[in-house]
Amino acid sequence: MQPSSRLTRLGLALTAVGTLVVPVLATSALPASAAVTADPSTPVPVVAPEGATMSYVVNVDKVNFGQINKAERAVKAAGGTVIQRYDEIGVLIVQSTKASFLPTLRADKNSAVASAAPTRTVPVSEAPGAPAGRPVPPGHRKLADFEGMYTGSPSGAAGNLDPMEGEQWDNVMIKADQAHKVTDGDRKVTVAIVDSGIEADHPDLKANIVPSLSVNCTGSGVPSPTGWEPTASSHGTHVAGTVAAARNGVGIVGVAPAVKLASVKVVNDDGFIYPEYAICGIMWTANKQIPVANHSYYVDPFQFWCGDQADQAPVLEAMRRAYAFADKRGVVNAAAAGNSAYDLANKTTDDESPNDSTPIDRKINNTCRDIPTELPGVVTVSSLDSSGGLSSFSNYGDGVIDVSAPGRSILSTYVGHRWARLSGTSMASPHVAGVLALLKGTHPEATPAQLVSLLKSQAQDRPCPAGDARCTGTPQYNGFYGDGIVDALKAVQR
Repeated sequence: MQPSSRLTRLGLALTAVGTLVVPVLATSALPASAAVTADPSTPVPVVAPEGATMSYVVNVDKVNFGQINKAERAVKAAGGTVIQRYDEIGVLIVQSTKASFLPTLRADKNSAVASAAPTRTVPVSEAPGAPAGRPVPPGHRKLADFEGMYTGSPSGAAGNLDPMEGEQWDNVMIKADQAHKVTDGDRKVTVAIVDSGIEADHPDLKANIVPSLSVNCTGSGVPSPTGWEPTASSHGTHVAGTVAAARNGVGIVGVAPAVKLASVKVVNDDGFIYPEYAICGIMWTANKQIPVANHSYYVDPFQFWCGDQADQAPVLEAMRRAYAFADKRGVVNAAAAGNSAYDLANKTTDDESPNDSTPIDRKINNTCRDIPTELPGVVTVSSLDSSGGLSSFSNYGDGVIDVSAPGRSILSTYVGHRWARLSGTSMASPHVAGVLALLKGTHPEATPAQLVSLLKSQAQDRPCPAGDARCTGTPQYNGFYGDGIVDALKAVQR
């Protein structure tokens, strides 16, 4: 496994493009591979200091108002405060300063609580009176290969091309350049960029951003209509450009340049995406019925959340409920497979978690999931180089990867009215979200499952490379490319 960091997982390398200017999860909740195995994963104890604010997720046994209200009373009796209620899925986000909170709640047999667990291994930094931040673990913010970026938009492009469009090899690989001769997408379609925020006045994005559909979830997971622009990361702005940079004579062109964008901010200024942020983001997207969402991250502080651990399984279940609800509300989700060159179909160890305190070497098993990318219904995307081969950093896995898309040295928008190249499965996933947006435009009545089926059936088959034993499967489906490279041209052909 390659060393990983928040920025390598959220974007990997920035390279030159110009001059520098216990309850366990019920086996019915996830696919059969999530069933408890004979070899348990390594526990990761979480200590709640007395007097420090800790955050928890609480899952209600039965999803109805009576049971949710009963669970809330039990939370209060145990010394907790409900910060956010999701009545639709029976999930509560709770904070407490009591070291005894979680043991007390779990011991209450009449509480209507099915499961509860901490969402972090450290106190809540955004709580009143808490420090503004905390030291980021070594390597967590590593930014590799920074050389430069565009600060302006070169002129002289031929025909109706935007100035940098000729450098977008990625759009050529997925045939987006050919799709644009048919359509740039439907303005009625919106894509939620669940990420670090989008620069609202970027010249390549501002025409497509919908402020009324945008939200900031980094305040303990409570949705706020303000603060959804980036404050510490250009990652979300880069992802947004790949999906829907406008055809406007400036910069680049997205896969679906006519569709709209919603900024759903779930990355805090320390670079973390905690469960309460992610749940807030997907529930906002679901309740606003935004038809397509992109998730280029994994939920902290665990690279893999294990279904056989009482302090991790409840988060996995809460996330499953949230995404299942989004699916019912018509949201189709694309997610990055991850950048650790890891075989997701054969999990054995993890030495990167928890990343908000001190990582440990732990054994993991097939109950352990990279979320959201390994949740049911989510499209798991691996990354390709310009040659069409799997990127060296990309996770893979037979039966896990759904489709593949370009992810190395991707030119897109960047904070400061700039453009830059980034690499990672984070960059591959928005290509898929863009194709899904095109599909939604040509098939407006399609359900998420139908859109995913179309996406897979239209993908360009790519067989395993000769001699690489890591890749197993058939030319039509395998662990490197899934069902193949996504095809934007087929997506717009009715």
